Amino acid sequence: MADSAFIRDEELTAIAIAYKNPDTTLIADSVFPRTAPMGKREFKWTKYDDARGFTVPDTHVGEHSTVPQIKLKGTPQVDKCEDYGLDIPLTKSDLSDAPRNTNPRGHATEQATNLVMLDREVRAAGLAFDPSQYPAAQREDLSTDLGGGAGAEQWNEAGASPLERLIAGIDACWIRPNVVVFGHAAWSALSVHPKIVSAALGNDSSNGRATRERLAELLEVQEVLVGTGWVNSVKPGKTPVLARVWGPHALAFYRDRTVTQSGGLTFGLTAQYGTRVAGRKVVDMGLHGGELIRSGESVKEVIVAPRAAFLWQNAV
Repeated sequence: MADSAFIRDEELTAIAIAYKNPDTTLIADSVFPRTAPMGKREFKWTKYDDARGFTVPDTHVGEHSTVPQIKLKGTPQVDKCEDYGLDIPLTKSDLSDAPRNTNPRGHATEQATNLVMLDREVRAAGLAFDPSQYPAAQREDLSTDLGGGAGAEQWNEAGASPLERLIAGIDACWIRPNVVVFGHAAWSALSVHPKIVSAALGNDSSNGRATRERLAELLEVQEVLVGTGWVNSVKPGKTPVLARVWGPHALAFYRDRTVTQSGGLTFGLTAQYGTRVAGRKVVDMGLHGGELIRSGESVKEVIVAPRAAFLWQNAV
């Protein structure tokens, strides 16, 4: 039996678009917000001069003169959305012997979509926490000697001053961040640090735990995000080794959800070609054949303004 072509299924596509695992918190869409779906895979965006928003032109207008003009120069960037997807095989028995009132194709679509989303989470974390993406003035490694010895400023050290470090990093950004994202280990250490707890409670107590909302107030940002997801770090077939998707780091960044890939200033965004797509393909498998259930999307995550962010590496 010859393989058939992939058939886009509207019902399965609707499942893929709407799917969200209620028991898994993924934050890639909050760090790299999605733009409106595009009709083309290739897209352009502009990397502006760092000083464009701070250089003041002559704005005086003479009584009979023309109004001065200014052109916002930048470096055009050309990029392309990449495809990410998975197939899940279903045998004829999987389909015919499924319990009543169940939808094996829909369940397989959810499974595939969940893994595609987890892969996006891994990409987003790797990009956001990559120190090579930021100028030297926009990052610091807390495991080094920043005064007091190597690692003295890591957040699992009682003598560290994490609040001062966070405020100084935020103040170093050319556009003030309104979001801070923490890897789980970094947040766990920071939230119980005695100096953070004392500042959060507004007294001398060092026992307890700071909430995300209270830290957001202290840092004067809109939101505190924590990456809690897990991923298997070894290849299939070997003994699983689970690791946190978001490493022991933290990043403050400026987010503007209204920005598109065509222009506007924000830390980062995700361009997307079309929407998620799902469907099926009849294949020759086993004695009776079966189907492949496919789910995927075409996206590209980009950092638009590295000067609008500050990275703390190795916070613990």
